[in-house]
Amino acid sequence: MAEAGDSGVDPEPGPASAGEPGLQAGPPFTKTPTFAAFHAARYQRQSLVRQIQDMTGRTLICYVDTSDEGISRDDTLGFADLLHNVGSNQPLDLLLHTRGGDVDETEKIIKMIRPVVGNAEFRAIIPDMAKSAGTLLILAADLVLMSDTSELGPIDPQIMHVGSNGERRRLSVLTYIKTYEELETALHANGNDVAAHIMMNKLDPATLQHYRFIRERARNLAENLLKQGMFRITPGNYTQIPADLMNTDKWQTHGQVIDAQDARRIGLNVQAIDRRDPLWDAIWTLYTHQRMTLGSDNSKLFESQYVCLPM
Repeated sequence: MAEAGDSGVDPEPGPASAGEPGLQAGPPFTKTPTFAAFHAARYQRQSLVRQIQDMTGRTLICYVDTSDEGISRDDTLGFADLLHNVGSNQPLDLLLHTRGGDVDETEKIIKMIRPVVGNAEFRAIIPDMAKSAGTLLILAADLVLMSDTSELGPIDPQIMHVGSNGERRRLSVLTYIKTYEELETALHANGNDVAAHIMMNKLDPATLQHYRFIRERARNLAENLLKQGMFRITPGNYTQIPADLMNTDKWQTHGQVIDAQDARRIGLNVQAIDRRDPLWDAIWTLYTHQRMTLGSDNSKLFESQYVCLPM
C-alpha cells in the first residue's frame, strides 16, 4: 500500500535536530530521484484527483475493479481506507468501475458510505461500466453521472455451477427460474409434452428454491437501496425500477448495455454529461491512467487524494 498526504507528497521525517546526540542540523529530507520517478504515475493520478475535486467542490474516491470476482469481501479493507479521511456530512463522489460481484459485500460497502455522507449528496460517477452488483450499488447514490462511454447492467445474479463433468460455468438465477416457470406452464397445458418432461427432470427443486431466495434478496435490496439513496428525498417508483432491471425479456443477456438514456427511462436519477465537457474530460483522463496502471491484470485499485491501494 502506498499513501500520499494532502499535497501528494509522501510523509517524511523532519530535519535532524542539533540537540540530539550524534546528529547535526541539516536540510529537510526529500524523496530520492529514483523513488520520485518510481511513483511518478501515482503522483500524477492524485494530482488529477485534486483537479477534479477543485472543479466539483466535492471529495472524490475511486474504485476501479478489473478482477474476475468483482466486488468481494476483501474490498472492506480498501473502502475503509478510502473513507478514513472523508469528512462527515460532506458531498462525496465515487468513481466506480466494476463488472459486478458479491451482493452482500455491495450492501456492506453502502452501509459504510452512507453514514459518512449523512445528509449530503452521494454521487456515483461511471466512466465505463457498473454492471450487476455495481448497478445495485449506484441505487444507493442520490445521483449518477454518466456520458457516452458509461453503462449500467441488468440486476441478474449469477451463480457458479459445477457440472457432473467438472465444468464450471455461471448460471443466471433469473433464467433458471424463468425456464422452470415456462416448463411448468407447458406441462399444465399439455401433460403429455415429452420434451417438457425431460427438461423439467433436469432441474433441481432445491436449486430452484435457492435461486428464488436469491432473486427476492436482490429485489428487496434494490428497493431498500433506492429508499436510502435516490428516493430518500424525492419519492420515486422504488418497486418498478428493480422489476425493470430484473426483466430478462427486456435485457436478454447479463452484459447488455443500459446507457444513460435507458437509465433515465427506467426512472433512475441520471445526469448525462457531454464527453467534451471539461469535467468529464478530467474524469476520463483519470480513469484511463488508472486502467493503464492496472493493465490487463486481474486486480483492483482503491484511490483518492490520500490513498493509493492496488490489490
